Amino acid sequence: MEKIKKTSLSIALFLILVMLLQACASRGEKVDAVPPRLQKRPLAIMGTTIQAGAFAQAENAVRLTEKLKGQGLDATYFKAADGLFKVRFGNFSSKDQARLRAQSLQSAGVIDEFYIVLPEDSAAVKRKQYGTDYLRESLVKSARDFIGVPYLWGGSSAETGFDCSGLTMTVYQLNGLDLPRHSRTQYDAGDAIDKNDLQKGDLVFFLMKGRGKVSHVGIYIGDGRFIHAPSRGKMIRINSLSDEYFAKHYVGAKNYL
Repeated sequence: MEKIKKTSLSIALFLILVMLLQACASRGEKVDAVPPRLQKRPLAIMGTTIQAGAFAQAENAVRLTEKLKGQGLDATYFKAADGLFKVRFGNFSSKDQARLRAQSLQSAGVIDEFYIVLPEDSAAVKRKQYGTDYLRESLVKSARDFIGVPYLWGGSSAETGFDCSGLTMTVYQLNGLDLPRHSRTQYDAGDAIDKNDLQKGDLVFFLMKGRGKVSHVGIYIGDGRFIHAPSRGKMIRINSLSDEYFAKHYVGAKNYL
């Protein structure tokens, strides 16, 4: 008899639970058996920026970059489609604000000619029209433009070496996405993805210095390959994730799109 009572009680509790769930559904309330996975905040879209300089040598672009940083401006340089090195700086809320700042720098002799780059010109904004694949291809194209270039972030000679996270930040900013500056903060900003789910434009991270922290980053370009600024004395290049060295030090990948 006691067993029958326990069984009846269990059935009653089950029916009550079903009724409660049906009531929630009828009121349009969503019932989650498992809390949804927390997502990272998406990267901010870059505002209006200023482009200046047109140099045959990367060293000259570096000098202008450092001069602008000395003015309290966030500046980066890149190799443009015409093969010249140019500099972009600032992140302004309006075209007028950017123009006024550029004119003041021009009057002070810091820059010569300049060009205002609007947010709507970026691949990140055009993504709404052309889709995410368009943005991913644009990120890869920007990264490919750096292949063979001595990336002189924060220096003025080829001996200064490269900055891996400066490369990935620049590639993303050129496409209208405000990626953090350092490899560790870049790693913290993205959504973790499986190695088998990598897509073009995702970032891949490595532990290179034996300190148990992320210390190197590259941009994935498809077919198991990535572009990165490897180390001092070497050019920006393509390597494979299956290479023994990188397979050993690989720590994970992140998606920002």
